[in-house]
Amino acid sequence: MGRDEHRKSRGKRHLAQTPKNQLSDGLDIEFSEELADDDDKEAQNRSKAADRRVKQQRKTL
Repeated sequence: MGRDEHRKSRGKRHLAQTPKNQLSDGLDIEFSEELADDDDKEAQNRSKAADRRVKQQRKTL
């Protein structure tokens, strides 16, 4: 038996990893164009503009 077999882990405890089928991509999947108000549409436009800026920035790197 080696020395590390007797050592107890200290510090962080390791949690089980989330199964791949339970991971989300962070996107909202329900959206109704009929129920959207001006704030929803503005948020959607800002999100698209932010995505374009990120893509543009990645191209320059």
